[in-house]
Amino acid sequence: MNWITNFVRPKINSMLGRPVVDTPENLWIKCPETGEMVFHKELEANKWVIPGSGYHMKMPARDRLLDLFDDGQFESLPQPKVPQDPLRFRDSKKYADRLRDNRTKTGLEDTILAGVGQVRGVKMVGVVHEFAFMGGSLGLAAGEAIIKAFERAIAERCPLVIFPASGGARMQEGILSLMQLPRTTVAVEMLKEAGLPYYVVLTNPTTGGVTASYAMLGDVHLAEPGAEICFAGKRVIEQTIREKLPDGFQTSEYLQEHGMVDMVISRLEIPETLARLARLMLRMPEQQLLALAAE
Repeated sequence: MNWITNFVRPKINSMLGRPVVDTPENLWIKCPETGEMVFHKELEANKWVIPGSGYHMKMPARDRLLDLFDDGQFESLPQPKVPQDPLRFRDSKKYADRLRDNRTKTGLEDTILAGVGQVRGVKMVGVVHEFAFMGGSLGLAAGEAIIKAFERAIAERCPLVIFPASGGARMQEGILSLMQLPRTTVAVEMLKEAGLPYYVVLTNPTTGGVTASYAMLGDVHLAEPGAEICFAGKRVIEQTIREKLPDGFQTSEYLQEHGMVDMVISRLEIPETLARLARLMLRMPEQQLLALAAE
């Protein structure tokens, strides 16, 4: 308990007849890497990247879609209807209650948010995990939403980009959650059979069953700096093999060095890079390529 804040300050304010005004705790955000304090409005304006250190904070799913699409304009894809609590699961809390609490906290139905719009003039479907919703975990609703997004990309004859941020499969749905791994893999193959590009932008963290399925099946894999990308965690691996792992193991930079990631790229450059890749892979007219190069 802070004695000055909780007792002295209110007492002085009451004596002077001033109302007690609480200062919001999230006005300033501390960089986990350098300790730099950044005003939250400045951080939001810089796409949740710390200006001084370049550290990439977690970015809300809706903010990421607004940043991805031109002028923040896109058509939101509806959330498919699925059974809400198929196993009637309960641990320390009912699964149904966890879902309700996370929906209240995030304003989302589940962990996936998807939309279709223009990315620097190229039509594209964007799919984003919301890590704040149960750690971005993959369950029935998320799997179905991802599959519907792939089907929409095929119908629109356009590329699809996904931004995974997940702790893996959702244990509260058991084997039904694990079944989303092969289902989403089939959706990826359908897009590729249609001759359309599939891009993955790996964000922090991308782990578990998500990494074991659609997150590592892209035509091109981009990754944000410092992102943790793995199947099993570092501590679990060290306990299993009884050896110390290298520094930076499972980071995006380490994976790029070892051939699992094509490019580590700042969040500030992602929309332009995706548009450039799409134009090249879709063999768009030379005039459009020249116009992009001139930007």
